[in-house]
Amino acid sequence: MATITFLGAAQKVTGSCHLLDSEATGQVLLDCGMHQGGDAIERLKSEDFQFSPSQISAVVLSHAHLDHSGLLPKLVHQGFRGDIHCTQATRDLLEIMLKDSAGLYERDLERENLRRARRGKKAIQPEYSKRDVKQVLSQCVTARYGEKVQLSEDAQLVFHDAGHILGSSIVEITLHEQDTHKRVVFSGDLGKKSAALMKDPEMLNKADVVLMEGTYGDRNHRTLDDTFEQLRDILHDAWNRGGNVMIPSFAVGRTQEILFHLGRLLKSGELDSWQIFLDSPMAIEITKIYDQWIEILDHKDTDPLFNGQSQPLQTFLPNLQFAVTPDESMAINKIRKGAIIIAGSGMCTGGRIRHHFKHRIWNERNTLVFIGFQAYGTLGRILVDGAKRIRMFGDEYIVKANVETLGGFSAHAGQTELIEWAAHFSNKPRIFLVHGEPRALDGLSRKLWQEHKITSEIPCQGQSIAF
Repeated sequence: MATITFLGAAQKVTGSCHLLDSEATGQVLLDCGMHQGGDAIERLKSEDFQFSPSQISAVVLSHAHLDHSGLLPKLVHQGFRGDIHCTQATRDLLEIMLKDSAGLYERDLERENLRRARRGKKAIQPEYSKRDVKQVLSQCVTARYGEKVQLSEDAQLVFHDAGHILGSSIVEITLHEQDTHKRVVFSGDLGKKSAALMKDPEMLNKADVVLMEGTYGDRNHRTLDDTFEQLRDILHDAWNRGGNVMIPSFAVGRTQEILFHLGRLLKSGELDSWQIFLDSPMAIEITKIYDQWIEILDHKDTDPLFNGQSQPLQTFLPNLQFAVTPDESMAINKIRKGAIIIAGSGMCTGGRIRHHFKHRIWNERNTLVFIGFQAYGTLGRILVDGAKRIRMFGDEYIVKANVETLGGFSAHAGQTELIEWAAHFSNKPRIFLVHGEPRALDGLSRKLWQEHKITSEIPCQGQSIAF
């Protein structure tokens, strides 16, 4: 008998973490992600593991986004010493993302403890350190897509391309128990068909248990062509109003995709007058990682811009400037019009984008463009929901900038694509919908039944199922 316990991203979008427990594997974590939104110090302090980290035999990581990987350093800090299985591209991205996250956390903690010291309060002890990040990276064991990996003598792991971001995987684990074979499939985050740079998610046809994400389970995205036209119109309007454009963007995936589409506009002669800034040291480093893995990206997208040659992504944007240092970032504030500023964080929970808001969100000439999902409770979600006033850095700001959302650039599959992926299984597995807000998961569950008579279950936090 094997069990799966849903410890994170159950009726929520972030914090992916599921515990597989079987005789064949022992205790194996599928992802170990952090919840996003709110204060990082309080959030990390409250992220208690519902298991003993030292008893976990292995972690299988679907991809590098922090809501799937961000608690790995804390897991190691508390005694986990097993293998962390992932693709090599995921391992490369982890090195940048976890180091950056640790640096931000340590700086926030240092500032908070300085305030506490001035008030005579006890210092907060760190939940993990950069040393733990180094340990995480040393425990990574990488595999190629399609390669069979022995999790144990009686359990086998295979990664399949999820088409979400570089290195993202659909996880397939086969358990051999008492002359029976049980197959568990965890979708991770499924990419959108025809997304720029990424290949389409692989289809699997057999499983006993499927854990499938449902971030956009209640809706479809606009087509890529329509979204591209919308981007063109937004930039045209922003130029005519004499303003600047701010794009909060996730360092991995979304940044590289928006650069690709800006390159398309430049090639058609529609972006010559704009200055483009990538104002995120981490996104700059991630883009270099994408360049190293250019051969595994979707060549039907890259070949028209690169003329069939493998070249760095930024070569087709000669008006792209990298802002690495704080001084280079602050210099952008002097530009009154004609700047496209791509900066993190993607949900506006921190990073340099908030400083650009400070200088521009109150000006009606400017435009704010969201190109990714905004989780409940984040500043990005508050703005998407139409807030007229926000608080940052202890001050209140009036929101007068034009706020736009480009859903078609999402890195997640929409409802129709999720249904198609689920319907591809020929042996009617038990399907559990995770990684989505209740409304999205309910909508997806109804559609699966209406269109294909597929039953699905929506687990709650902490629920365990046996199979």
